[in-house]
Amino acid sequence: MAMDASKRLRWGRKSGRVTIVILSVFLAALVFAAILAPVVAPHSPTRTSLLDALLPPGSADHLLGTDSTGRDTLSRLVYGARLSLVAPLGVVILSVVTGTILGLVAARRGGWVDALISRSMDVVYAFPSLLLALLAVAIFGTGLKAPIIALAIAYAPFMGRIVRGVALQELARPYVGSYQVMGFGSMYVVIRRVLPNLMPLILTQSALAFGYSMIDLASLSYLGLGVQPPDADWGTMINQAQSAILQGEPWSAIVPGAVIVLTVIAVNVLGERLGARLSKRDAVEE
Repeated sequence: MAMDASKRLRWGRKSGRVTIVILSVFLAALVFAAILAPVVAPHSPTRTSLLDALLPPGSADHLLGTDSTGRDTLSRLVYGARLSLVAPLGVVILSVVTGTILGLVAARRGGWVDALISRSMDVVYAFPSLLLALLAVAIFGTGLKAPIIALAIAYAPFMGRIVRGVALQELARPYVGSYQVMGFGSMYVVIRRVLPNLMPLILTQSALAFGYSMIDLASLSYLGLGVQPPDADWGTMINQAQSAILQGEPWSAIVPGAVIVLTVIAVNVLGERLGARLSKRDAVEE
């Protein structure tokens, strides 16, 4: 029994490493394809050909098939990766920076400052992120700028509340008092000592925020409120594949949908693994 348990443990570790490698390669391939889209894409993403409409995957000249107007799915997927990856990254950067600053200030200052920031974050957190994005589109019009800012505002309280809670625990630890006794200012202690200890948690939550924002932005594009033609992202591809689905040819919708799912899974798993490794390293150093 002990031998079987040991074998299962080794198999689990080996399969886990294989999964990490596969997901890493997948994400790296997406990023490089987005950067080198003009070189990687076999066709123009906007070139139409009704003679080649709704070709299934595996066709001689169209590896992933074509949509209802004959546009190459692989080419549109590669070019669409640019907006589909950059837009959620913008949401994550804005929300993480804002939420981290608010959480650290609330934890460090305490009192009425903490109460004001916490209650404000609670109010914003009560609104669904997609609803705020829809309101932004209704006020400022279609496109990506307004939804990115709205989603960043919606996700910032999520990060801020987590950072505040963990920062309060860190500020109560003996090493913080030791630095203050030695004459270090509170800003130095928070930025140079407390913040690095929060980085594993921030990275993990950033990965989750990336996945959520990618799904929200793809949903807006699917509704026709995000990226506008002739530009395209993966959500727009699914939206424009509705006619193909009705004709019994769902491939032009399945491919971008599958890529969205795999990308969210890959980012979440790798973000969690990176955060766990950083936490172990910090524990060893302590």
